[in-house]
Amino acid sequence: MYHLLRKQIIVLLLICVFIGKANAQYKQLYRENHDDMPYYFGMTLAYNSSYLAATKHIRFTQYDSILSVEPGASGGIALGLLATLKLNDFFELRVNPQLVIGGSKFFTYRTNYPVAEEKKVLPSTIVSFPVHVKFNSDRLNNFRTYLLGGVKFDMDLASTSAARNAEDLVKLKKNDFALEAGIGFNFYLPFVTFSPEIKFSYGLSNIHSRDPALKYSNVLEKLQS
Repeated sequence: MYHLLRKQIIVLLLICVFIGKANAQYKQLYRENHDDMPYYFGMTLAYNSSYLAATKHIRFTQYDSILSVEPGASGGIALGLLATLKLNDFFELRVNPQLVIGGSKFFTYRTNYPVAEEKKVLPSTIVSFPVHVKFNSDRLNNFRTYLLGGVKFDMDLASTSAARNAEDLVKLKKNDFALEAGIGFNFYLPFVTFSPEIKFSYGLSNIHSRDPALKYSNVLEKLQS
């Protein structure tokens, strides 16, 4: 998780430096009336890297068939629409419904009988509904930074699929709720505003549907995204 996050931050900073240098070479202001618009719309394309935080069940040490379990997740691509409402010169309200595809959650188990390592993969397709409040800095030529914070509601469309309901797989709940915070940068170009950003989310819900009869599930108490 941290390796992927570090790569995302480095790529974001390189993009900002490159565009910032190009922007500094020209004094012409682009899209001067953009910040005066009462509302505007856009599209988003993002890479989504998630992680599951696991709390083991209090009886985990009593189960000798499972020696260890580590949850994880692979990244997916998020496609979304963006609607922003201006509240005042510095604050905006933003909604950003997204479809996250191509990602999956998985669990790596070390079993005792037989001694082996098993990986159980749960494919995932998520519809996400983030709502954010943005705090914008003053505009400097064709550049501006912003902070954002808010909440999001996720619905996993794959939770009822046949692949996710196999008898030997951990069951996850369909809905999730999380807090989000992030930072972004507006680059005003001749015809568009390019806004790379990085966000962090913290799941508040326990999405684990524990099954005491399933050895892969009964060793886990809580799972949070």
